[in-house]
Amino acid sequence: MSRIDKIFQQIKSEDRAALTMYLTVGFPDFKTSAVIARAAIEAGVDIIELGVPYSDPLADGKTIQNASNIALANGINLNHCLDLTRQIREYAPDIPIVLMGYFNPFLQYGLDILAKNSVIAGVDGFIIPDLPPEESDTIDRYLIENRLDLIYLLAPTSTEERIQQVVNKTRAFIYCVSVAGVTGARDNISSEGVKLVEKVKTLSSSPVALGFGISTPEQVQNASRIADAVIVGSAFVDLISDNIDKELIGSVTGYIETLANSLSKKTSVSENNE
Repeated sequence: MSRIDKIFQQIKSEDRAALTMYLTVGFPDFKTSAVIARAAIEAGVDIIELGVPYSDPLADGKTIQNASNIALANGINLNHCLDLTRQIREYAPDIPIVLMGYFNPFLQYGLDILAKNSVIAGVDGFIIPDLPPEESDTIDRYLIENRLDLIYLLAPTSTEERIQQVVNKTRAFIYCVSVAGVTGARDNISSEGVKLVEKVKTLSSSPVALGFGISTPEQVQNASRIADAVIVGSAFVDLISDNIDKELIGSVTGYIETLANSLSKKTSVSENNE
């Protein structure tokens, strides 16, 4: 059983959703991002997404674009992302680690060697926003050979055919995007995102995660009522940016503990709906 499978089995036994946090590797610098990753895990993150910096992140809004630009200016590349994964594995051997990035850096690195080096480093899977499922067979072949998961995204605009295609290909979990747009903190969770999660869960037995725009404890609570995992990205990067010259680690720890404490119990939700 993979680390991803194990964490979803664990949170199911605990009657809650998993808290997933996105971190751009190398922002504000490599050493600090490594310290932030450790603080986030110790504060209660269940799954960590390590963002691979890229010069043209089409699915990302201003916050993550800016973080990627700073990381690239710091000289961060895919090898640094694997190095950070290795560091995390030294103190968190069981936490799932997913690399989230665009296809071009992976292709340039070499798909075969990428899969092999990722296993050695301790990566569990990949999220590639600009790689549609019908074009994923080549990289997925290498990932399957190395027991790595490719995690697909679905949006409120996804067609019935695309949803079924992703359901059929999924081995780990399905990433539902709450809005048809780029990443970025928002005031509320869209009804379209909620409907998407509900629809996917009727078609698939795989865990379903909800992300894009989730930032507050209230949003985490609402998302955890319907999804098996809640993904927080831009809001976390904003927090880092706003506290670089302040009590950064204390701010990170406090934020994550607050979000973790906001996760809804599934049983109580079911009881309230009866």
